[in-house]
Amino acid sequence: MTSASTPQPLWSPGPDRIAAARITAFQAWAAERFGAPAAGGYPALHRWSVDELDTFWQAVAEWFDVRFTTPYESVLADRAMPGARWFTGATLNYAEHALRAAEDPARADEAALLHVDETHEAVPVTWAELRRQVGALSAELRALGVRPGDRVSGYLPNIPEAVTALLATAAVGAVWTSCAPDFGARSVLDRFQQVEPVVLFTVDGYRYGGKEHDRRDTVDELRAELPSLRAVVHIPLLGTDAPEGTLAWSELTAAATEPVFEAVPFDHPLWVLYSSGTTGLPKAIVQSQGGILLEHLKQLGLHCDLGPEDRFFWYTSTGWMMWNFLVSGLLTGTTVVLYDGSPGYPDTGAQWRIAERTKATLYGTSAAYVMACRKAEVHPGRDFDLSSVKCVATTGSPLPPDGFRWLHDEVAEDLWIASVSGGTDVCSCFAGAVPTLPVHIGELQAACLGTDLQAWDPSGKPLVGEVGELVVTNPMPSMPIHFWNDPDGSRYRDSYFEMFPGAWRHGDWITITDHGSVVIHGRSDSTLNRQGVRMGSADIYEAVERLPEIKESLVIGLEEPNGGYWMPLFVHLAPGATLDDDLRARVKTTIREQLSPRHVPDEIIEVPAIPHTLTGKRIEVPVKRLLQGTPLAKAVNAGSVDNIDLLPFYEELGRTRAQG
Repeated sequence: MTSASTPQPLWSPGPDRIAAARITAFQAWAAERFGAPAAGGYPALHRWSVDELDTFWQAVAEWFDVRFTTPYESVLADRAMPGARWFTGATLNYAEHALRAAEDPARADEAALLHVDETHEAVPVTWAELRRQVGALSAELRALGVRPGDRVSGYLPNIPEAVTALLATAAVGAVWTSCAPDFGARSVLDRFQQVEPVVLFTVDGYRYGGKEHDRRDTVDELRAELPSLRAVVHIPLLGTDAPEGTLAWSELTAAATEPVFEAVPFDHPLWVLYSSGTTGLPKAIVQSQGGILLEHLKQLGLHCDLGPEDRFFWYTSTGWMMWNFLVSGLLTGTTVVLYDGSPGYPDTGAQWRIAERTKATLYGTSAAYVMACRKAEVHPGRDFDLSSVKCVATTGSPLPPDGFRWLHDEVAEDLWIASVSGGTDVCSCFAGAVPTLPVHIGELQAACLGTDLQAWDPSGKPLVGEVGELVVTNPMPSMPIHFWNDPDGSRYRDSYFEMFPGAWRHGDWITITDHGSVVIHGRSDSTLNRQGVRMGSADIYEAVERLPEIKESLVIGLEEPNGGYWMPLFVHLAPGATLDDDLRARVKTTIREQLSPRHVPDEIIEVPAIPHTLTGKRIEVPVKRLLQGTPLAKAVNAGSVDNIDLLPFYEELGRTRAQG
């Protein structure tokens, strides 16, 4: 729906682009085959996809020619959340679909993977070679006694071996789980000890920022603390010999073996992902082979418009859901670019150079990286040949309006900018990329197909044009089948369904505009609420971090016992900057003028750095708890924070305030 108040878009797809988009072909086919609306474009297709949920997902399965080893009895036998039952009776295998392009003789010698390290030279792995390695490794896993449902873990960087190990695990029907090698032993054990893996794939170390980081001592600790392990596989990234009692990767992947794909039930576990785990142990989130297969085919094949001619690059690590999402690019026959290294080495423009050298058509990164490039005055469109790039996508945090403008001005005017938002919890997006819709500054294009995304007020009333809780009112196939070690499902229910029983409440503040786009304001559980008006922290970060003196910031809002409200802003200064009265005044003026007087903090406090989760998100909620007087040991899981030494400062400040 369009209204007179609809702003001018920053970018609109031309008629040729709309006609060529896969989602356009899907809509025409679904109209003919399943009664989807032929007219009305994306808004009409989206409405149909949530109104006729069963039919929509049946259409997705048929459009992408999903191979059911055993056919399904019903698409959606139970719509309850949690507990929806999808494609009952069906069996299939995720890895079989990920390797389908290898069956085409014309594609067997094309690159399935392009591996890039800090030299920025791309090394291909062909579809035929990837399939052969998966065949060899899955046979060896079976020989080691790995059976469907067993857990297989990887302490690995973003390298081709990690993809092979995931696919071989899925081929066997075992359950994959991974952590990046920059995670310390305690963080990894907090995750892996929950799921008790029987096999561990490890590297001897990794390269980052031009340096080698030896991880053999950490691997020794993991081996000692994971008694469930039957085998440890050594990948010599730094060239060391396999330690005693481990198996060599090269030997396990040497054979020319046809892969055997275990036909598993649709809701059979595929992998375990972990929430940021800022308090308590990280939630071990289990998603299904069939649910992820369908959700990712929809997301990558329709929303991201990926196909066999595309190259898909997203800067990520194996400890973040975006890595799993990236690997699923194989489902659409797309060449996947794996970059293992620092996002800004040897200079801030590094990721653009990789996009150039790999001829990426969809390049995904973080909003923080875009803003860092803007601040560092990087000129990607001038300095790199980005003619292959059709879309730049961002996630991790809301892309500020200045980020949209910068991408448009500095990369290409005819650039599809896809700011997307979802969660580890569903390993997908609730809202984001639509190739046939315009892009408005500061807005995600639309809710995704099959996702009944709404903004609700505290009483559960849907809102348009106002800030509300991000709620999904119908099930998605990739929603967790359960959490590990949560036998009665209570932790799962408490995480998403406590506030609005029967509806998924994600913990973000959003606005759904009158033209159907979505604005993300930040986490609702740490969202600022001053004088009864709710404000997103992201808005303040965007304003403050425009100032060259402010490297990063963290804002917290605290309800006080006397009914007051204290809102401090913590700032990490750029080198050479000083937090004097002049800078304090400019910070406050910037916030007042760009947002409102209500957004101006009560205090501005300098800190040596801002604490993050291991996946790079600012940890607002645990800092809020520390400032409320919660002891450090109870407020945060130490293994989930990038630098625990930053937190005692907030604990002491909370203690001082409680006494004062």
